[in-house]
Amino acid sequence: MLLKELSNANGISGFEDEVRDLIKPNIPSYRTDVLGNLISFEEGKGLKVILAAHMDEVGLIATNIDEDGYILFKKAGGIDDRVLMAKRVVIGKNKINGVIGSKPVHLLKKEDLKKVIEYNKLYIDIGAENKKDAGKLVKIGDPIYFATKFKENGYNFIGKALDDRVGCSIILDMLKKDFSFSLYGAFTVQEEVGLRGARVVAHDTNPDICIVLEGTFASDTPDIKEELQIPKFGEGPAVTIADRTVICDPKLVKFFKDTAEKNNIPYQIKRPFTGGTDAGAIHLTKRGIPSGVIALPSRYIHAPASIGNKEDYKNMKNLVYRILEKIESEKGDFYGH
Repeated sequence: MLLKELSNANGISGFEDEVRDLIKPNIPSYRTDVLGNLISFEEGKGLKVILAAHMDEVGLIATNIDEDGYILFKKAGGIDDRVLMAKRVVIGKNKINGVIGSKPVHLLKKEDLKKVIEYNKLYIDIGAENKKDAGKLVKIGDPIYFATKFKENGYNFIGKALDDRVGCSIILDMLKKDFSFSLYGAFTVQEEVGLRGARVVAHDTNPDICIVLEGTFASDTPDIKEELQIPKFGEGPAVTIADRTVICDPKLVKFFKDTAEKNNIPYQIKRPFTGGTDAGAIHLTKRGIPSGVIALPSRYIHAPASIGNKEDYKNMKNLVYRILEKIESEKGDFYGH
């Protein structure tokens, strides 16, 4: 299961090398650009379709080492401070092991126990004796990753970076299929810090249609009101109508929904105007590119570990294939091409 290898690979924004090197042997032809985007291409006739998914994950980056050898850091991407305390991490290419720590609970005042510890009051302990000792292992600017390993758990799977190694995995499956139109697979960089790689990819490929494959939040947890619990875990892939970065092309949204219903594939609508994806950059490129988003609902994204549903993953993969199959049969007529 390539998703396992992709989830276990390390690649925060700007440091996607390990993920990129894992993908390369699984695609027949590709090119990379200056930013590090990886683009697979199968040239065909007529319509040019791009599937896009980002390789980067949220994580941390080392910013300093104090005199006692503790590593100070900043966040790379959107991470809730509440999920950081006591998590295991690995640092840099040599994967130095560490634990995120703070003042021991026994020494805290009662009022401090009621507060979330902000990330700038945390540090990473690698067991170093002092600054010099730590400096032999860790350098300022080193990327820091959560040390989470992918596991299957009955109908579910647990791992880090499901946002968006799920999308990368499905693109790899789609690139094995044969279509007469031009199909591009874009594995983008730096999505978590501003959709940066997608801007370059869109200018480079200039597709007729873009389909972004993502990992999104599943919000059916006890602390969220029932009316806000969309999308839900286990109820199919989520189709985006609008998020904070894009209002998806209405024709594509309808096309996605009609295809799902015709093939009896369960799907749901993502809660509008939450989150953001590479579609936010791609749809604004040049004269505009019709863009849509399909995502796997996962619990606890942007955290050290997330949970995905195997059936949702299977249905998302099937829906993407059926969409491409229908594009093939209709030759883009649904979109006026």
